[in-house]
Amino acid sequence: MAKHLVQTRLNGEPVEFLCDPHATLLDALRNTLQRTGAKEGCASGDCGACSVLLDGRLVCACLVLAAEVEGCEVTSVEGVAQAAQLHPIQQKLLEHAALQCGVCTPGIVVAAKALLDRNPDPSEREVRYWLAGNLCRCTGYDKIIRAILDAAAELRG
Repeated sequence: MAKHLVQTRLNGEPVEFLCDPHATLLDALRNTLQRTGAKEGCASGDCGACSVLLDGRLVCACLVLAAEVEGCEVTSVEGVAQAAQLHPIQQKLLEHAALQCGVCTPGIVVAAKALLDRNPDPSEREVRYWLAGNLCRCTGYDKIIRAILDAAAELRG
């Protein structure tokens, strides 16, 4: 089976890689590009642990074929912080002690960023709705929701 050459942008940087036709974006990120932030929780798009932005749209990397990202902009959790400066979402999750085991964290960070990029002043209900595709087995979500609302307030100034 012939491999595909994929040229794309990952976290603002041009990258190219070879992939099998059936390889997922999650496979390429973790195994080929060594970006291990996105996690495989279910491999069926049900848990959100592998969430990334694909041309600004929130997707599960386990459901996207790697070859499909040719010419696209992919943002993984590694691209959310700027250099050594955590994004306010990441900082507020820490401050609110909203994290436990960390499997869901990358997907929640990316999903929250997608929400706040679209809507800088979401209601609690909107945050809960937006994160409905991200399963966390350790928390009760309340600290996560509070952290995202706090990050939204900080981003608004």
